[in-house]
Amino acid sequence: MTAPTPQHESPDSATVSLLDPDLLADPYTGFARLREAAPVQRVRHLDGSTMWLVTRQDDVRTVLDDPRFVNDPGRIEGGPGDKRAQMITTFGIPEEYIPYLADTMLDADPPDHTRLRKLVSRAFTVRRVNALRPRVEEITDDLLDRLPAAAGDDGAVDLVEHFAYPLPITVICEMVGVPEADRPLWRDWGARMMGLDPASMSSAFREMIDHIHGMVEERRARPADALLDALIAVRDDDGDRLTETELVTMVLTLVIAGHETTAHLIGNGTHALLTHPEQARMLREDPALAPGAVHELMRWCGPVLITRPRWAAEDVVLADTLVRKGEGVEAVLVSANHDPRHYPDPTRLDITRTYDTRGEHHLGFGHGLHYCLGAALARQEGEVAFTRLLSRYPDLALAVPEDEVRWMPRPGLRRLIELPLRLG
Repeated sequence: MTAPTPQHESPDSATVSLLDPDLLADPYTGFARLREAAPVQRVRHLDGSTMWLVTRQDDVRTVLDDPRFVNDPGRIEGGPGDKRAQMITTFGIPEEYIPYLADTMLDADPPDHTRLRKLVSRAFTVRRVNALRPRVEEITDDLLDRLPAAAGDDGAVDLVEHFAYPLPITVICEMVGVPEADRPLWRDWGARMMGLDPASMSSAFREMIDHIHGMVEERRARPADALLDALIAVRDDDGDRLTETELVTMVLTLVIAGHETTAHLIGNGTHALLTHPEQARMLREDPALAPGAVHELMRWCGPVLITRPRWAAEDVVLADTLVRKGEGVEAVLVSANHDPRHYPDPTRLDITRTYDTRGEHHLGFGHGLHYCLGAALARQEGEVAFTRLLSRYPDLALAVPEDEVRWMPRPGLRRLIELPLRLG
């Protein structure tokens, strides 16, 4: 048999737009259609640039784990240069602030990624996260106690506003060392950063960076005992290990990444359970199902739909398609997690779903070198949130018809605008 000839399309031949109304309204069906039509195809971004879109699980794993795909295009000799900074400028971010957004741990490659991740990885080990569980349970119970008082005149409570967001932001802010009085600011900044208004996103980002600089200086004068203080000590004792910009960027990354996606996991997951009452009943009656339930919810309705771009450091043949050196690739987690080649009946939510092999089978937390640093913490928060919510309010139900639940039409992220519930 003759090997298939790699195909290559013109950079201007993009047939998919991330702003396609069908993809925004129903990313599960939309990306599934793309996955079955072609495993690798062109996509056009908001700034008009094009990349390759990879949709099948085996190919997504390759993109996320193959060292021929890098996070920093500036490292590629003769490559496209710093494409990340070029893309960021489309959102009106001033030039002096771009390094705080373009040069994060999430975008770094070894050895910088290794150096930065090592500085904070100990705080997120399974052992240390397990030690936090009593505090996570305490925060959860306190928020659940307050829910009845948050009900509006119609008796409905917005779970996103009063539970899904406050839980993870309280946990990560306590870990990092963000003062309690400042946490509402982070809630507002996070919402604006994840919104659709470029001017609001830009101003939120500038405000966050300026605030972190002020917080660092204040903690230098009055140290405490949190992750921020440990990072400041590393910076001040050995600037070769952590620059001032990297210090500020690390705080930004930890706080935003540490609450935004977990908040949407809790919101999306609660919606999924309430619209699949048999699944909610099983979890309510047997809380021991919680770890598997969280994994299934991350597979079925995880908030991150598409990864950050990777860039081909050399010519790579991917699913019979030639990706040339310097070209960008984005991996679609939502279609990979619903790939029928890996999951029997993938559109069915089943919190008792089992697999023949060990390990994490879904890609909700990513894969490879950039696997989510806070995955263990997010899983724990999800387990506590779902089990305690269903136990405390066994008659919990949607306060509006299912087709009136509002989702934010944001490319790459599946999140609720609000989740109105009746506590029973």
